[in-house]
Amino acid sequence: MAGEFAELRARLEAISEEMSDLAIMRLRESIDAGGTELPVDERRLTRARRAVDKAVHLLDEPDDAGW
Repeated sequence: MAGEFAELRARLEAISEEMSDLAIMRLRESIDAGGTELPVDERRLTRARRAVDKAVHLLDEPDDAGW
């Protein structure tokens, strides 16, 4: 099972990185356009990335012996 989780974690980490890059791109576009507020897309991407990061962390935890 650990090998399966390691593969999933790696894929989720790559997705998290991609989401982070996209959020930064949205911020740059907003700044370049003279925006003064965070773009809605950036906020959604950041929230979604945090959820993916949480999933990575959960898959990194040792198995619960109580199950």
